[in-house]
Amino acid sequence: MNDTTKKGLIAVTVVILVLLVDQVTKIWVKTHMALYDMIHITDWFKIYFVENNGMAFGIEAIGKLFLSLFRIVAVGAIIVYLIRIIRGDYKLGFIACIALVLAGASGNIIDSLFYGCIFQASYPGHVASLVPFGEGYASLLHGKVVDMFYFPLIEGTYPDWIPILGGKDFLFFRFIFNVADSAISVGVVLLLIFYRKTLSYSLLSKEDKERYDREKQEQPEKKIIRES
Repeated sequence: MNDTTKKGLIAVTVVILVLLVDQVTKIWVKTHMALYDMIHITDWFKIYFVENNGMAFGIEAIGKLFLSLFRIVAVGAIIVYLIRIIRGDYKLGFIACIALVLAGASGNIIDSLFYGCIFQASYPGHVASLVPFGEGYASLLHGKVVDMFYFPLIEGTYPDWIPILGGKDFLFFRFIFNVADSAISVGVVLLLIFYRKTLSYSLLSKEDKERYDREKQEQPEKKIIRES
């Protein structure tokens, strides 16, 4: 097995595993919990079923159709980019990070594309079930994204002496998210911590890469000249 094939298989494995865990958890929540139901695991970790039309962590944005189409275009671009770096001379860890981002984006696309077509609507007091394709609560591309992980780590009240916020309640961490969101976040954080330069280099044009490589090769020679 050559190096390119090995990198490709690992990238595909990362994507499949993340998608599998993401969809299993979402389908279980969707078919076992009514909207806004909560399962108390610990004081700082709860399973809290919500749905959203927006981006990661339930952040709402512009129209649903636009978001679904934007996600599809973004995933297509990431797939092209991932194939390119697999064929290039890049480290396996960098490729795995991009695969995590791709898997997370793809997981939420599945919700947007198909959930409206195959599920009943979820609402308080009603647990949804699977229905024949096309008989669900919305049309293709208009499904809602299922979120469930809730970590209210710190709850309290701002001191009265703080301007504007004094006396108001605060909560950290208030976002509710899913496995796909987590994969995107982990992938991006690892890229920024360990592969920031690699990412920048990979996005250069062919001409800029050649210029960068040439300058890098010339630097040791210049150092030797200066030292002599």
